[in-house]
Amino acid sequence: MRTHVGHLSRGVAIYGTGDALIQLVNLLLVPVYVKGGYLGPVDYGALAVILSIETFTKVLSRLGLDGAYMRAYHDRTDNGTLPRLTSTLLFAVLGFNALLAVTAIGTSPWLAGWLLEGTQYVAALQLMFLNTLLISATFIPFHLMRLRNQPVRFSAFTFSRSVGTVILRIVFVIGMGWGVTGLYAADLVVSLVLVPWLWQGFTSLVRFEFSRADLREALTFGMPRVPHGLAQQALDAGNKLLLNAYLPLRQVGVYQNGVTLGTAIRFFTSAFETAWAPFYYATSRQDDAKAVFSKMTTYGVAVLVLLAAVTIAVAEDAVLVLLEPEWLEAARVIPFIAVGLACQGVYLLTSIGLNLMNRTSYYPVATFAALAVGLGSGAWLMPAYGLIGAAISFMLSFVTQAAVAFVLSRSVYPIAYEGHRLARLVVAGTIATLVGRWAVPDFPPLAGLVVRALAVAGTYALLLWASGFLRASERRFLIQAFRRR
Repeated sequence: MRTHVGHLSRGVAIYGTGDALIQLVNLLLVPVYVKGGYLGPVDYGALAVILSIETFTKVLSRLGLDGAYMRAYHDRTDNGTLPRLTSTLLFAVLGFNALLAVTAIGTSPWLAGWLLEGTQYVAALQLMFLNTLLISATFIPFHLMRLRNQPVRFSAFTFSRSVGTVILRIVFVIGMGWGVTGLYAADLVVSLVLVPWLWQGFTSLVRFEFSRADLREALTFGMPRVPHGLAQQALDAGNKLLLNAYLPLRQVGVYQNGVTLGTAIRFFTSAFETAWAPFYYATSRQDDAKAVFSKMTTYGVAVLVLLAAVTIAVAEDAVLVLLEPEWLEAARVIPFIAVGLACQGVYLLTSIGLNLMNRTSYYPVATFAALAVGLGSGAWLMPAYGLIGAAISFMLSFVTQAAVAFVLSRSVYPIAYEGHRLARLVVAGTIATLVGRWAVPDFPPLAGLVVRALAVAGTYALLLWASGFLRASERRFLIQAFRRR
């Protein structure tokens, strides 16, 4: 078991370190943008809307072929047809995205007038669509790096992309004052440099051949995932677009930054998701696979609960440190966002049976159920409760998705999860959150953020140790690791 934990942990660390550092830098740029007057609430409202459109566009641009490529990789490598499949999917995706981009760019003025209170953000919208076309086929080299167990190379590319994006955003937004347009200009410039460089090591897989049979097979697997993918993105993006229908862009901007500060959990889940899929596909071939998945789920939930507890406890301090008092309303949405994203992490952990048993058609069931709950509750809560209503509907959607996907996955690939240990994690996390939020006296915001975070982490660890959560073997492992350090 230690081997499995070590392998997955190394993958998460290598995949996630570069990305997490850049996400942290982007988070720290928020106060620079806000306090320097480079981006205001209306700009952040427009950014929320454009980001929402971008998430839908990216899912549609890949036609579900990214998942099909990962699924077929090992079989195609064994029978020597991987180059044909790679070439087929590359040409199909590029052709489709060329048509998509032309249509989207042409309709951008109308779309901006409808959703963005005018045409001042048309250029940003058009740059986003153009960048989406450019990066549409990058999933192939990125997936190849993951499938070939090249996490260092993968992280080097993602880190380079992120560093370049951050630098250019500083130049365009702060140095040149381009606002939201500068954010997307930076993305496009980096993509123009990155894409040719990214494909250099994989050109041997690209040939002038196209197989309709391969495309049909890939679409058969991938297309059922497109509605699921669109609905998945709608849990967050659709939530913001619906809020935009009830509140002005300024209020949507406050909500956007509340969501940004509440997404610290994604530092972990984004890295984990990247390492998790190759891990569980490889592990599924072993006799003890289900036992491994059960324990990995327990450890994953332990991290998710801790991150959610810390995020909730420091919400007000984080807003006061990173933004201004006028943004304090954003702190009210952070707890709901944190719980929702923790449930999204649970969904990643417990829905793997649908992929392993090739029941991907079940994914839309869970996601559309979540979408119905999220948007349905949002339509009822947002007019009455505004930002809080949007945050509650966000949380309810991810709770629903995790619950439904768990039931469906277990019906086709039953795993005996450690229910009593998972319950102890939730109880310990809840108590730790209350200690950090209410038992810690008031400090200046920065000191308060640090002290509350440490209080939550310390309380959580103490409760798990004292409650008998840890097995004897786990205690010995932790003691030995501590002594080695």
